[in-house]
Amino acid sequence: MTTKTSYPPGDFCWTELATSDWRAASQFYESLFGWTANPMPMAPDQPPYVMLQNDGKNVCALYENQKAQPSWLSYVAVAKVDDGAQKAKSLGAQLLSEPFDVLDVGRMANIRDPQGARFAIWEARRQKGADVINEPNTMCWNELSSNDIDASRKFYSELFGWQFKETPGYTEVHLADGTAVGGMHDMMKTMPPFWMPYFAVDACDAAANRAQSLGATVYSEPSDIEKVGRFAILADPQRATFAIIQLAVSS
Repeated sequence: MTTKTSYPPGDFCWTELATSDWRAASQFYESLFGWTANPMPMAPDQPPYVMLQNDGKNVCALYENQKAQPSWLSYVAVAKVDDGAQKAKSLGAQLLSEPFDVLDVGRMANIRDPQGARFAIWEARRQKGADVINEPNTMCWNELSSNDIDASRKFYSELFGWQFKETPGYTEVHLADGTAVGGMHDMMKTMPPFWMPYFAVDACDAAANRAQSLGATVYSEPSDIEKVGRFAILADPQRATFAIIQLAVSS
């Protein structure tokens, strides 16, 4: 089990779903991944913040927001949120929220990159992020669909110090120590850019079929990536997009 006690700056540490129906979304993901939904009360008469757990470990979360398009939000660990937010702004990003404290668990800011993709930065205090990653039914990758891949590489390399491994049609995101943590690919200029989480599964085809039976839409049928694994892109019943991947076994 890949248990995490901390995340280095620049690493993806959390993912969170804003959904139009927290009860329905909780039921869907519990049924798909075997997660346990743990609602945490917020303000009176407000929907709860729901921790999603795998074998008792926090792996991601969801909350209800009926004013926004349902979507997953990728969080990147930083040493200081205030510094990261100001740097992002100086590089042409928009701060969707100024840095703020999340009780005593951490400090964060919501950002829209210069091409329009949303992400968050997280300064850990009591909560470092996901307890477990890179295991079945946990987050294992985050991927940017960009309508200007050159500009995206420039922005994120200057913001996080990311390094890139470029292959035809795809860019791997690496930390300074060489650890691969995510990816980027180019898409149609007319499409809005977005970050999307990948969740590891034991069997991609079975998981995609199960998701569809639970009301999900299969945007991209299961297909193989040589030496990486087998993946599919889905939208949950509330229309939030995510991916699943059956990782190849290393020889």
